[in-house]
Amino acid sequence: MDFITLFVPLRLKILIMDLQLEIKRRRTFAVIAHPDAGKTTLTEKLLLFGGAIHTAGAVRSNKIRKTATSDFMEIERQRGISVATAVMQFEYHGIKINILDTPGHEDFAEDTYRTLSAVDSVIIVIDGAKGVETQTLKLMNVCRMRKTPVIVFINKLDRESKDPFDLLDEIEKKLQIKVHPLTFPINMGSRFKGVYNLFDRKLNLFYSENKQTLDFETVEFTDLTSVELEKYIGDDAEKLRSDVELLDGVYAGFNIDEYLQAKVAPVFFGSAVNNFGIKELLDCFIQIAPHPQKTLTDIREVDPFEEKMTGFVFKIHANMDPNHRDRVAFLKICSGIFERNRAYTHVALGRQLKFSSPNTFMADKKTVIDFAFPGDIVGLHDTGNFKIGDTVTEGEIINFQGIPSFSPENFRYIENADPMKFKQLAKGIDHLMDEGVAQLFTSRFNGRKIIGTVGMLQFDVIQYRLEHEYGAKCKYEPLNLYKACWIKSDNATQLADFMKRKHTNMATDRHGRNVYLADTAFALQSAQTNFSDIKFYFTSEF
Repeated sequence: MDFITLFVPLRLKILIMDLQLEIKRRRTFAVIAHPDAGKTTLTEKLLLFGGAIHTAGAVRSNKIRKTATSDFMEIERQRGISVATAVMQFEYHGIKINILDTPGHEDFAEDTYRTLSAVDSVIIVIDGAKGVETQTLKLMNVCRMRKTPVIVFINKLDRESKDPFDLLDEIEKKLQIKVHPLTFPINMGSRFKGVYNLFDRKLNLFYSENKQTLDFETVEFTDLTSVELEKYIGDDAEKLRSDVELLDGVYAGFNIDEYLQAKVAPVFFGSAVNNFGIKELLDCFIQIAPHPQKTLTDIREVDPFEEKMTGFVFKIHANMDPNHRDRVAFLKICSGIFERNRAYTHVALGRQLKFSSPNTFMADKKTVIDFAFPGDIVGLHDTGNFKIGDTVTEGEIINFQGIPSFSPENFRYIENADPMKFKQLAKGIDHLMDEGVAQLFTSRFNGRKIIGTVGMLQFDVIQYRLEHEYGAKCKYEPLNLYKACWIKSDNATQLADFMKRKHTNMATDRHGRNVYLADTAFALQSAQTNFSDIKFYFTSEF
């Protein structure tokens, strides 16, 4: 037995001894928002303060520049929106931070919902002028359902905004969660002078405009009763004193346990484009945000401190590197230590797989790693073995829950527009469906292929990516349907009768499961009433 064979197990034993420390120093969270609230800008500035990039803008359109620049990125630039989640990792004051930056547009919300299954906390970005918007409400509902702790960042205070007290009331009423401001603004728009840090009892003054680097200073002022305060903020001094007195009266001491139980949302104010309020947010976040938590499976809860590795795939992305046409499965580590070149069980396939070049993503580059810990997101080069929701373990047969595909509400027949590119089209559709961009059904009535999506923009994304990434062209034909739902029943006779009566509306998904394509809401309601032994599912997870 050579030295290397002896050394690797010893190294792993040392890592197992440090497992608790590694888990407790990790923070894995998502940044979510309504479109144009400033989510991507905030993400860039978090990376900037974390030292992962040196100039804001190194991360473009929600993606890691060197690993995700492709024609796919072009459609994001053209549309001015993000269509997939980006994964970034950096270290800040000894804390390992994993950021998952999500799409804001509602047509790509399914990707965001799946991403929320892989995080332990969330930062919600709200535009100070617009307040709580529609998509913010929907995303908060998912967080509430999962009991995910949330922090709110009210952005764009460098512009005219709503009254901060009104914003706090609006967040409480619309998001249905108690709030606790940990910073508070001094004026807004052209009169914006800074924020008072209620968490650290410090005053940080705003002196910069459109800063893309960190070469600026803030002034700390701890004594609000001092007459020196007028020297810094002039006529706003007395108002700040009264505001802080009111805040201290209304919002008693901040309770971290209530935040971790998703009962209270800490609130920060700032201007992401100007770097202001970001450091306060980040410094507080690493102190109060939860380390990796327990994760639910079909038979038990998995504790991150368990020694045996478990994890699940929550995202698949094809063509992250256009030069290699690679396909990456993103694995969230839930427990134990993930080790490079070690054999793990792919539960769905029932066989062992080894991964020779697992990656973590750090701002503008990806790095091959030897080990990863709970909370980390690992990119696995995939040749088609994985689908979203797959579980990887050291042998235990479990399946993680909460990573569904949702019932589509928009439908099109998809046809090949170039007979010479049939194979390219089939491959492209297969890859994009694996990503969860949309869902593919085959009609039992006429055998035609049907694309089902949650949002209409996904049709454009599919068409664009098929042409620019796979060299294939498709065309759509309209299909007027209300909703797709999966069906299942223990009553074989009733199921057969239903499928016979509804034969023109029956299809199968890519996994061979029966899907009912309802024409109208009335047709679906009637089917549920008349066929009581059949269960109708509106997510694929059942």
